[in-house]
Amino acid sequence: MIDPEVTLDSALTHGLTEEEYQRVLEILGRKPTYTELGIYSVMWSEHCSYKNSIAELKKLPRSGGKLLIQAGEENAGIVDIGDGLAVVFKIESHNHPSAVEPYQGAATGVGGIMRDIFTMGARPIAALNSLRFGEIDHPRTKYLMRGIVKGIGDYGNSFGVPTVAGEIYFDKCYNENPIVNAMAVGIVKHSLIAKASAHGAGNLVLIVGSSTGRDGIHGATFASEEISEESEKKRPSVQVGDPFTEKLLLEATLEAIKAGLVMGIQDMGAAGITCSTSEMSARAGTGMKINLDLVPVRESQMSAYEIMLSESQERMLVILKPENEKSIKEIFEKWELRCETIGKVTEDGNVDIIYKNKHVAVVPAKDLVLGGGAPVYFRDSIEPSYLKQKHSFDFSTLQEPDDYEDVFKKLITSLNICSKQWAYRQYDSMVRTNTISQAGDAAVVRIKGSKKALAMKTDCNSRYVYLNPYRGTQIAVAECARNIVCVGALPLAITNCLNFGNPYKPEIYWQFKESIRGMGDACRFFNTPVTGGNVSFYNESPDGPIYPTPVIGMIGELSDIQNIITHEFKNTGDLILLLGNNKEEIGGSEFLKVHYNLVEGDAPDLDLETGKRLHQLILDLNEHKLLCSAHDVSEGGIAISVAESLIGNPELTAKNLGVELNISAKSNLSRYLFGESQSMVVISCNPSNFTAIKSITERYDIDIHKIGIINNSSKYRVNDKINLKVEEIHSSYNNRINQLF
Repeated sequence: MIDPEVTLDSALTHGLTEEEYQRVLEILGRKPTYTELGIYSVMWSEHCSYKNSIAELKKLPRSGGKLLIQAGEENAGIVDIGDGLAVVFKIESHNHPSAVEPYQGAATGVGGIMRDIFTMGARPIAALNSLRFGEIDHPRTKYLMRGIVKGIGDYGNSFGVPTVAGEIYFDKCYNENPIVNAMAVGIVKHSLIAKASAHGAGNLVLIVGSSTGRDGIHGATFASEEISEESEKKRPSVQVGDPFTEKLLLEATLEAIKAGLVMGIQDMGAAGITCSTSEMSARAGTGMKINLDLVPVRESQMSAYEIMLSESQERMLVILKPENEKSIKEIFEKWELRCETIGKVTEDGNVDIIYKNKHVAVVPAKDLVLGGGAPVYFRDSIEPSYLKQKHSFDFSTLQEPDDYEDVFKKLITSLNICSKQWAYRQYDSMVRTNTISQAGDAAVVRIKGSKKALAMKTDCNSRYVYLNPYRGTQIAVAECARNIVCVGALPLAITNCLNFGNPYKPEIYWQFKESIRGMGDACRFFNTPVTGGNVSFYNESPDGPIYPTPVIGMIGELSDIQNIITHEFKNTGDLILLLGNNKEEIGGSEFLKVHYNLVEGDAPDLDLETGKRLHQLILDLNEHKLLCSAHDVSEGGIAISVAESLIGNPELTAKNLGVELNISAKSNLSRYLFGESQSMVVISCNPSNFTAIKSITERYDIDIHKIGIINNSSKYRVNDKINLKVEEIHSSYNNRINQLF
């Protein structure tokens, strides 16, 4: 096969700009080969180089707290959890692949994030996800949802890691461009942490795992452009996963690391061999000489270009000393996996690629990568014109609902509030038997051999971010922290998945910059450093961009699993209390959307200082054994939070529990019940503990209100406005999505 001639037109076709192509000519001092053009196109794509985002990302708090390794130094974040152990976690997007091939797009998203975890030497213990779909009656929504949920479930279940938490939201803006963010969490001993770098000239370079095929070629550049009618033609850019091979790869990799045979290791994700060779070399200031004739391939007549850019799954690059070659091959052969030596580490700083006795590419590693020679852009930004109109909306023009029961029923069956059990019942949440809770505000997973546990959560209200990117992203961080605290854990750190539209559009880039600013300020305040994450731009279809969706994934530590807090009500006679100040805010709320069909106003007000004191209060009350339950107030407001605590456990529902709420709203009952003011938590307690709770609450300067009592009526009553059977609420909440499928 003869490579096509490289021209400016071919460079533009590969996604490079004219200026970037000229930069390539300057770096090489000559015209690139066709393989080199492919290498630069994927490594300088947004997906790999973060060229339009890195300048802003550097403003985030990337160290502090219990971080062991500063963010950006490795493939995933590492946080110390004591006893010589660390938690490794990361979240990534697979939006574009899932839009055109939902099953494989979602499945390989799960597989890729798992490899990022176990290549660090950590055993994955949990998976989470954050999903966004379009309107349920849109022609593609059910097709996408079925495929994506099944892809996540099949891969995770087969691989043997529990999917313990997640979120699913629906909005018109995601009709053609779903959001699929996958998060993984693992545990590693400090002594077994593996690095993704290629130190030591003369050390061997091995490729391990599956053979290389043509699937996924140019997946990185595909993920760096908008979804369009042409996207369907790019199905070959979507990888195909094999969870059973990945399970073998996990065990073989961890065994090799434990045996001390691995000097460096990296997953072959985006851009495949190209990315792993250049990034590992650049981190160590070294180079590599690779012979592609030695790479196991599963298709005939593959070119060097195709081998270098293939994104075939379940492959990794390993660096080791020559004397360990035989031992590591024995381990991988035992697990029935390919393990081939394909090159050596060099000291000249170049990635030198040989194929059929020709040097098809010789490129400086540092000039390919993020933080090296890859381009960095400072895009124009301008505040979107829609914000002024949204913020000036006059809420006094809205009429008070005539029927509160009707509003409540609409909310409890809203697709953004109702149970997502249709999806999560397809996920095995109990494999490995460490999952303690997945039904509360955050999932809790036991650390084996310890009384400790980890709490974990993903969160983002993209409607808030659309209305106020700065504050909306702060709310995402604050609510994640509140969810972690509401199960009794201390927030440690976050990872993020930043899903936005086209960064070349000034309004979109303004949203992105403001979101980063909000995230940074909130994380610094809560001392939850950003360990890393993923940026996904170009989430647009012909209908327009998605809402800005900066998903936060947070990890918390529970020092004793006996101190876990659950969200469900438990005892007849217990008091229902509201902690926090209800400001009766409905801007961007689910109530406003469901009842009035409006997305108007500003995101709710947020006082980080009050939020932090609320977190400390919850943990203090729990330490004194004063809480029977705790549940964050979010979408749907207090009315929904109370209902979710009431129906949270079917066994308790069978005890005929009911609630009687007596609400004294400051000005407007509907806004008090359904508004989404921040930093509010609904708790329940034994009446004998109220005085002690009130005393501690006053010490933290947090508002406290008695809003109701738990009884045995099997009814949900609010003043004289709502009177519903708990059984009816339970059925409506749990069956809404089931009925659609």
